[in-house]
Amino acid sequence: MRRLLRIVKIARVLARYRLDTFFDQVPLPWYMRLCLRLLPWRYFIAVQQPQGERLRLALEALGPVFIKFGQMLSTRRDLLPDEIAFELQRLQDQVPPFPGQEARLIVEKALGKPVGELFAQFEAEPLASASVAQVHVARLHNGRDVVVKVVRPGIDRIIRKDVDLLYTFAQLLQWSWPEGRRLRPVEVVREYEQTIFDELDLRKEAANGSQLRRNFEQSEILYIPEIFWDLTRRNVLVMERIQGIPVADIEQLQAQHTDMKALAERGVEIFFTQVFRDSFFHADMHPGNIFVSRENPSQPQYLAVDFGIVGSLTPEDQNYLARNFLAFFKRDYRQVAQLHIDSGWVPPDTNLYAFETAIRSVCEPIFEKPLKDISFGQVLLGLFQTARRFNMEVQPQLVLLQKTLLNVEGLGRQLYPELDLWKTGKPYLENWMKNRVGPKALLRTVKEQAPEWLDKLPHMPQLVFDALQQIKRMDAHQRAQLQLNLQAQEAVARRRRRSRAGGVALLVLAVMLGAGDPGPWLQQLSTAGWLMAAGGFYLLLMH
Repeated sequence: MRRLLRIVKIARVLARYRLDTFFDQVPLPWYMRLCLRLLPWRYFIAVQQPQGERLRLALEALGPVFIKFGQMLSTRRDLLPDEIAFELQRLQDQVPPFPGQEARLIVEKALGKPVGELFAQFEAEPLASASVAQVHVARLHNGRDVVVKVVRPGIDRIIRKDVDLLYTFAQLLQWSWPEGRRLRPVEVVREYEQTIFDELDLRKEAANGSQLRRNFEQSEILYIPEIFWDLTRRNVLVMERIQGIPVADIEQLQAQHTDMKALAERGVEIFFTQVFRDSFFHADMHPGNIFVSRENPSQPQYLAVDFGIVGSLTPEDQNYLARNFLAFFKRDYRQVAQLHIDSGWVPPDTNLYAFETAIRSVCEPIFEKPLKDISFGQVLLGLFQTARRFNMEVQPQLVLLQKTLLNVEGLGRQLYPELDLWKTGKPYLENWMKNRVGPKALLRTVKEQAPEWLDKLPHMPQLVFDALQQIKRMDAHQRAQLQLNLQAQEAVARRRRRSRAGGVALLVLAVMLGAGDPGPWLQQLSTAGWLMAAGGFYLLLMH
């Protein structure tokens, strides 16, 4: 009954915002088009907003789970038109909070002690309220200010029910719409399911935060707050409270005379450091999660929170991505196409010349702009959209990277409109490539692998002997197998020769049986002769 009521509510929201118009230009089967035409609200509710805005408002009306889904969907620029993707990016995480007393009970149950013993002070009024959790300000007994993040009670059950409904809608879309298979809505929902259930386990977020803090320990450009592991559980996270200016508050930043150029360039440096040095990057870097320290405005430092979503790249992806960027800005489109094939992002049988031509037609107009106006994010988007025409499989790690790059780039140019992302990032990429393939990289690899090599060295003679013995056994087995194959082929040849000889003999006997009759030979041939002739022809034709 609850699921039925939920479906009724969803239907009301779909009608209110006329989401049925999304299917007007879709080539649906006739019976589906007829059902759409018969929907009663099509004749009573007028369309008043653009498609993207109506979709965003509908998701907001459906609640936290659908809001979160819309936010995740906004990162899938490979699947959505730009108009809808940009509108979905405006979705906010502000939802009505649950009672502070309930949050206290959750904390006490999770940590096994009264709040008064755990904290010197705990504010029942939440500092912020998001889709799956809310944050309270507290103070430890040693005087340190902290924030306590508490997962909403019962949110896992709500999420499970709504995700099941999303699966139903995705399967219906995939079944009824020819483009549904290409957009792979079921896989999109599956990706969302994994992401949102990971966010429900605050220990994973705490681990991500701890890793980022280690990566930027003593850094002057990024500060990650401390995680208090002894006060962290699956549904409760306690973290150092930071005091900073929201990065989108340009007026406050300018009022304290922040060096906006340095702030924008440091944001780009943080991105490239996380992606290429650490292969572990904060993948939810929207303005609500980024602050700027009030200390030393001439050398501004970023403060980051909310580590529920992080991304990583394999060394191969790092290498191919860096070389793609460098080749693109040298206008070496053949290299860009070849890198996509070598990396496995497109099938190995892709026509290299056609792929190169397609990339050139998309990327060449970009260079008509000043270099500082070229968008890294749009470059990636253009490359991926072009590659999709050549059956490029969706690369989840690259989708997260693209989303993060678009956030960083948009934020950097909001802070400093003259930001030249290429001028800032190119030296980093070139130095990184030199370190990966130069003598220093070789020496570093030798140093890293030397202990393992020394550990295995005493076993090398035995390993070499075993390998030679195995090769010897394989050679003997192959020789025996070859001999058996030759014998089998010879036996088949002998059977064929016997069959042919038998066929000729039967035909000769058939002729001899009919030779004594004066009439036409075929008419006078006896039954036995016919059988012999048929058998002879069969043996000759089949063998």
